[in-house]
Amino acid sequence: MAIIGILAAILLPALAQARERSRGTYCLNNTRQLTLAWQLYADDHEGKLPYNLVMTEYSARTNINWVNDVMTWDLNSDNTNLATITDASFGPYVAGVASIYHCPSDQTLSPQQIAAGWNQRIRSYSMNAMVGNAGSATISGGNVNNPGYRQFFKIEQMPRPTEIFVFLDEHPDSIDDGYFIPNFQTGTGWGPNSVAVNQWQDLPASYHNRAAAFSFADGHAGLHRWLDASTVIPAIPYAPAFPPMMSVNALDDFEWVMAHLSVEN
Repeated sequence: MAIIGILAAILLPALAQARERSRGTYCLNNTRQLTLAWQLYADDHEGKLPYNLVMTEYSARTNINWVNDVMTWDLNSDNTNLATITDASFGPYVAGVASIYHCPSDQTLSPQQIAAGWNQRIRSYSMNAMVGNAGSATISGGNVNNPGYRQFFKIEQMPRPTEIFVFLDEHPDSIDDGYFIPNFQTGTGWGPNSVAVNQWQDLPASYHNRAAAFSFADGHAGLHRWLDASTVIPAIPYAPAFPPMMSVNALDDFEWVMAHLSVEN
């Protein structure tokens, strides 16, 4: 029994890592398929990229957007209603296959959702906020949420399509609409002696052995592994310390995302 216990202690972590590598491969394929659909959409719309609107739990819904849902931790039907994907403007370009919007490693649910018998929420991926028409956020031609960077309305406007990502799997605590904006925001930390800190606004996922899946405008996809422990945060519904603070001397992860988000004006 002691030998079996020792072998289990050695093998189980390796098996878990192998399983996660398999899920990471599946996730990468999802993001590739989404990017192919994104390219097909542009081909059918005179080069114009899909709408990527800012949405909230309380905003009006519209199928003009690439997805018509907002993920939450409550029992809102957006979390499970596949029509918010298949009936949205992007749906026909993935042949109505809603499963490619979900990463197999994204299994986090809130206590209410578990009690309701849910197995998962329907979407794990978001689209780069600097890609596509974001409605009122981009009415001036730039993006009010990221004014120092260029907004891309057509693929040919991208100077480096191999380096600009389109889709990523987003952390389940920050994913809401399909619009991913990482912009660093300044917070005050927590507690009576709080000081100014840097925080993520939207945070990438880290399911795949500290990595997230990204697909790029040229059609390739890859896993990017995070360097800083403050980027790799367990998924906890209603997490009180969210958005997370960035380590003061470890901004490499944030800077990598910003370098692949767009180009400076």
